[in-house]
Amino acid sequence: MSSRTARTEIRTGRSRGASTNGSSSRPFLPPTPGIAEPFRLTPQLALRIAILGGIAVAVFGVLFFRLWALQVLSGPQYLNAALNNQLRTIPLEAQRGPVLDREGRAIVDNRAATAVELWTADLPKKWPARLNELRRLSGIINVPVNEMVAELKKRGGDPATPVIVRESVHREQAQYLQERALDFPGVKLAPTYLRHYPYQSLAAQVLGSVGLIAPEQYQRLRHKGYRLSDKIGQGGIEARYDAYLRGKDGLTQVRVDALGRPRTRPITELNPTPGEAVRLTLDMNIQRAAERGIRAGIAAAHASNCVGCWAANGGAIVALDPRDGSILALASNPTYKPSVFASRDPKKLAPLLNPRVAREDNYPAVDRAIAGVYPAGSTFKPVTALAALEERLVSPTEPLPCTGVYHVYDKQGNVIPGGTFKNWDPFVSQQMTLPTALEASCDTYFYELGYRFYKLPAARRHPFQEWAARFGFGHATGIDLPGELPGLLPTPEWRQATYTPKTDPTQWRVDSLWKPGDSIQLAIGQKDLLVTPLQMARFYALIANGGRLVQPHVAADVEEVSTKQAPGRLLHSFAPPPASTVKIDPLYLDTVRRGLYQATHGPYGTSTSVFGTFPIPIAGKTGTAEKSASIPGFTGKLDQSEWCGYAPTDAPTIVVCAVIENGGHGGTAAAPAALKVFEAYFKAHPTQVAVPVKSD
Repeated sequence: MSSRTARTEIRTGRSRGASTNGSSSRPFLPPTPGIAEPFRLTPQLALRIAILGGIAVAVFGVLFFRLWALQVLSGPQYLNAALNNQLRTIPLEAQRGPVLDREGRAIVDNRAATAVELWTADLPKKWPARLNELRRLSGIINVPVNEMVAELKKRGGDPATPVIVRESVHREQAQYLQERALDFPGVKLAPTYLRHYPYQSLAAQVLGSVGLIAPEQYQRLRHKGYRLSDKIGQGGIEARYDAYLRGKDGLTQVRVDALGRPRTRPITELNPTPGEAVRLTLDMNIQRAAERGIRAGIAAAHASNCVGCWAANGGAIVALDPRDGSILALASNPTYKPSVFASRDPKKLAPLLNPRVAREDNYPAVDRAIAGVYPAGSTFKPVTALAALEERLVSPTEPLPCTGVYHVYDKQGNVIPGGTFKNWDPFVSQQMTLPTALEASCDTYFYELGYRFYKLPAARRHPFQEWAARFGFGHATGIDLPGELPGLLPTPEWRQATYTPKTDPTQWRVDSLWKPGDSIQLAIGQKDLLVTPLQMARFYALIANGGRLVQPHVAADVEEVSTKQAPGRLLHSFAPPPASTVKIDPLYLDTVRRGLYQATHGPYGTSTSVFGTFPIPIAGKTGTAEKSASIPGFTGKLDQSEWCGYAPTDAPTIVVCAVIENGGHGGTAAAPAALKVFEAYFKAHPTQVAVPVKSD
């Protein structure tokens, strides 16, 4: 047979053998080119397939029956077990550490309370039902519904973070909610701690408050382990030293059902660690005297019937140790009770949170000691004196005329426009040396010094401002409290940058110039100069300690919380940086000191009637600073009453600066206010009744 015939037979699936026995068969699989014999379904292969198919059917049958049993027969049982075995992790709040004064007296501690929390995962899912529950809850805990809704939105609906809507409820309110827990799903009562203030409003602005972390604070602090349910310090010491005070929260776990009801007793996984104690340099006895002193100064201003003194309505007092800068008292008025933040009473909180009400109440939340900026007035004259002496513009014994009026003349001998400046005492006319000019607070003497600074050649730059900057003016002191303002030390460059065609379209060409009056009025602490009471106290500390610019600070150290069994162990001390030394000629410093002593004891002394008979020698300077005021019922210029000084004069241990807003002359209100602090510090009183007088 030819090869072609053989190939044909293979393609048709036929063979010779098939034709000989007269039978034909079809292959199981189609023929494959190149293969002589195709695959066939053999009996053995069919048996194997049958066995595998049977096994597969049996396995799937078992699985189907098990699934049917789980879902149909045992479904309710397992569903109930799942609903009763939800693990919930609950934070255990740690007690904040106490705040102590320098004698170890507790200024802030804690008291136990019961908070009301909302767990969003357990609240009704449908809005009408949720709103109805919140309305019923509002009637019980006296928190407006819109506030609760706002808090829920702020927390972003996080199901794992409770939202505290009331930090403290009365026992009757807590019992009512406990008895009706089924009617308030998602509402939980939790133990908490509230800050307690044994001294009530004393040092309120210094201490600050504690409140729930705000969303923007959380974004900034969450990498440090803070949670949305945490409470943190809000201002003052509470904020500045929150890391030490807050402690570490613990954790507990509890199994709850679908309604959030506990099914087992809580299991504590981690015990909370209480915060540490922060000791301050404040002395609460002196702090109390300072705050009483402000109120006494305001009352003295009202009683004086001076022009505008009816508007005396606030002030500040700073007392510090000139040797190391530790703050003994930092008083500001008006003030408030920090406990109002826990009460969440809208009326009580309005002066602290509502801008309109705050203005009407003269901003009680502002710490005027570090954030109140005032013209310094005549308390700034020692700055002018030291700068003029160091620049050789005057000598300690050089007499200058003290007259009722000071004139600035042009080259032709005519008084320049705006070149007339009045003395606070229009009747004086005599020659004075520098100590006597400080004693009598002669404005025209210091006008002459200011004009001498103005006439210096441009190559000398601005030595007056440079000395003032060395003394700490124009920048913050660096006290360890938030919110301090730097004040303003005006310079020619500042005027050029401030008054531009954009900011002062009609007068910028004139207003941007540094004129004789700018230097003349700066010499008596007026015009554009702005200082804080703390800056002034720091400068007078420099005079008292011999030329060292100390670092004001209010925190002394961190300690373990003491118990009856053991006192607290010192953990960390806040040692201030070394005081920088300002190089001042000792003769010049003694000249200024002599003038300040004469101001409180000399025949022309502007506060001799207040301090002259005090058993401990006090040196200091009055100030009457004119400032624009805008208060309810009046807009215009009023006098700020100021006094700064130190004692004892031979070895000073305390500096006091007082400001009474709209209080009139320095000897009328501020000097008597400062005297209250010296009386508390030295436990002494004047041998004669202090008499406030009209003075600079």
